[in-house]
Amino acid sequence: MRFYYLLILFSISLIAQSQPQVPKDYFENPLDVPLVLSGTFGELRSNHFHSGLDIKTQQREGLAVKSAAPGHVSRIKIQHYGYGKALYIQHPNGYTTVYGHLQRFSPEIEAYVKKHQYANESYEIELFPEAGELQVESGELVAYSGNTGGSGGLHLHFEIRDGSQRPMNPKLFGIEVQDNRKPLINGLFAYPMDADSHINHSAERQRIRLIPLKDGTYTTEKLNACGKVGFGISTVDQQDMASNQNGVYKIEANLNGDNVFQLNFDRFSFAETRHLNQLIDYEYYTSNRLRVQKLFVEESNPLSLYANVQSEGRLDIQDDLDYNYTITVTDFAGNESVIRVPIQGEFSESIQPKKLEETEYFVQANQSFSTEQNGIDIYIPKGSLYQDKYLDISFNGNTVNLHRDDTPIHQNITIGFDVSKYEAAEKEKMFIAKLGYGNRPSYSSTYKKGDRFTTGIRTFGNYTLASDNNAPWISPVNFSNGQWISNNSTLKVKISDDLSGIKSYRATVNGKFILMEYEYKDNMLTHDFADGAVTETENDFKLIVTDNVGNVNTYEAKFFKK
Repeated sequence: MRFYYLLILFSISLIAQSQPQVPKDYFENPLDVPLVLSGTFGELRSNHFHSGLDIKTQQREGLAVKSAAPGHVSRIKIQHYGYGKALYIQHPNGYTTVYGHLQRFSPEIEAYVKKHQYANESYEIELFPEAGELQVESGELVAYSGNTGGSGGLHLHFEIRDGSQRPMNPKLFGIEVQDNRKPLINGLFAYPMDADSHINHSAERQRIRLIPLKDGTYTTEKLNACGKVGFGISTVDQQDMASNQNGVYKIEANLNGDNVFQLNFDRFSFAETRHLNQLIDYEYYTSNRLRVQKLFVEESNPLSLYANVQSEGRLDIQDDLDYNYTITVTDFAGNESVIRVPIQGEFSESIQPKKLEETEYFVQANQSFSTEQNGIDIYIPKGSLYQDKYLDISFNGNTVNLHRDDTPIHQNITIGFDVSKYEAAEKEKMFIAKLGYGNRPSYSSTYKKGDRFTTGIRTFGNYTLASDNNAPWISPVNFSNGQWISNNSTLKVKISDDLSGIKSYRATVNGKFILMEYEYKDNMLTHDFADGAVTETENDFKLIVTDNVGNVNTYEAKFFKK
């Protein structure tokens, strides 16, 4: 038993030694509730790594959010999507903390924000207060938790960034979350890495059956392999008091006792975060919705999360030799899950070849590519793809079938449409759309210049020209024309658009701008009478909503308020 505890202490010591040196007792918990997470740092998300901790707020809004340390508010950003209402606090030691998806700010900060929103006549705003304007102390109320922006549920998004604005794992700073559960292993995969490699007599990706052992570790049946091979693992972590499947902290691989690969979720930069699509087996994810992290590094992958990588993590398996490959997955609390893979080097002359799909369109990652047909042109800049790839492209009337979303795109590909055959009135209502399930069109940001429409895309799929001739829909929620609403604290209106989507809205009372906050998840516009913008008893309300092709709807009503 004593040996067992010494082993645990030794493992934790090794983890601590590999972590960046940061202050452990400087930052406080931003909430006065037990920290239960719905998301961890570095967690794999769509096209990006999660940059902080998502802290549960007990299924309610309005929890007090405190500054984690003394400093000053250096940035305030309010947007419909993303972090919604977000607050950035700069601290004297060079770090920045970020608080996202907020319901509202503390009274002083709220007044500062509203002043600028009214001056700019805009709900969406980005502000950079001077160092002396909004000073805060450690533990001071700065906001209230909410669900604004792209939040999928009630929580506080909390980040700590270094002096270069790179997000770091908040747990490195002593932010503790109860966790006695080891990571879960969902799948193990093996990859032949070149034309001469094979695993179990096949050149294709292999899913390897895991065999659980009594000691809690896993093993596999012996693999027969030869040549350059790599492995991938699907794994998640769970903390105490939560069922969410979160990201792990570290993945390490050893071959015959030697470390050949390590992935540490300590810190990354926003400039590299989209390279997550090279870390995972993107093709497998798009068809199986399971993210497999590759335990080898693609040639064009610059991620800074890797450490101790030997030969890019690829194993050179020789005929007639035996190998022991071990994968250790660790969470921040030191809980481990281990897989041991026995490998027998065995050359086979008869293997199942890898299926290669060749088309007339071969795109090299380090060169630009263009093609045109039916008045539709495609331009793929150098560096848009991670690897050379045959693309499946076909043109059908006003639609281009541009490959499939099983290949990731790193930077925008441009699609252009010649619209010279359409009348000016038709072109006004037209846009470029991506065709989704059931060929339903969804708006793709469309740049119009003369007889050419263009859009930038980061997802392969089918794109076409579509038209939207219907104005947005407007419906009052808590008032009607001619009504007395003295007991109302807010004015609520629902807006929506069934095709091209909402582009803008503007509300006035008695001809003067009033601020309405837009929550796109429930299509709600809300004005808070506490703003003091409505001062008359008899009021003429006017709301103008415009969609992305310029269709306009106007709603007008009179209301009375004392």
